[in-house]
Amino acid sequence: MNKSDLIGEMAEAAGISKSAAGRALDGMADAIAVALKAGDTVSVIGFGTFTVKERAARAGRNPRTGEAIEIAASKTPTFKAGKALRDAVK
Repeated sequence: MNKSDLIGEMAEAAGISKSAAGRALDGMADAIAVALKAGDTVSVIGFGTFTVKERAARAGRNPRTGEAIEIAASKTPTFKAGKALRDAVK
């Protein structure tokens, strides 16, 4: 399922137009991104939790040359599925 398929399903389930569903999906994604950037956690009961995980700096290897390189520390968004979502997938 891609974004337009998801928008179509949302529109049908909510009884709204596809353009309204697209704006709602974009708004939700933007709100989650803003919250994560601010360091907050976003919990949607029954769906899951979005958090930011910090990755420490580490040593790595260039696969082409085998040369040792330093990989910088970074932050990455993570998602942990809620119980209702896990149960729905089983």
